[in-house]
Amino acid sequence: MSIIQEYNLLSKRFRTFYPVVIDIETAGFNPITDAVLEIAVITLKMDKSGWLHKEKKLHFHIQPFEGSIINSESIAFNKIDPFNPLRGAISEKKAIESIFKIVHQGIKLQGCSRGIVVAHNASFDHNFLMAAINRVNVQKNPFHPFVTFDTAALSGLVVGQTVLAKACKAMGLSFDNNQAHSALYDTLQTANLFCELVNRWKRLGGWPIQESKNKKIITSDTNI
Repeated sequence: MSIIQEYNLLSKRFRTFYPVVIDIETAGFNPITDAVLEIAVITLKMDKSGWLHKEKKLHFHIQPFEGSIINSESIAFNKIDPFNPLRGAISEKKAIESIFKIVHQGIKLQGCSRGIVVAHNASFDHNFLMAAINRVNVQKNPFHPFVTFDTAALSGLVVGQTVLAKACKAMGLSFDNNQAHSALYDTLQTANLFCELVNRWKRLGGWPIQESKNKKIITSDTNI
């Protein structure tokens, strides 16, 4: 396999990490006490030319765990009725088991080492995910325990926007505010955003890294 072909493998792009886009809708801001209400996951793939694309998706409505807190302000914001029987909600454990299965399959297929959460303001989703995993005690967690890819930070760097809707529009992607704050829609848009950020960097010549022994690093102020 040539060096160029190796760079077009997903396992070579992110230090063997397998990026998994996640959005979690909750009934509050405390991952230990507040209920998870929705989880959506999208896995990614890289084509033979090294372009990143969406692959598989999962979406679950989640039953609030026993003793969890439901904050009225949060459900008024995301417009989720946690106790609506038409939601078809399942337990956290069933959802996490399904997520683990698809992530483990992707890691193996792509030759990666472990999953990494990709999310907008990623610490929020990562903290809720890890808290839910600890509650249900499902073994063989495929996700890195603390490293994430945050599309809010990446978008702030690339286009100067950190709000998901504004970042998408700045990147030339559509965004429907009426569908926002649904886990599935926000995950789809975050996945589109992350793929475009990665692919734009490639189009600009930033990947693969072109190493040169004679390359000079120029700063705006050599005294800094």
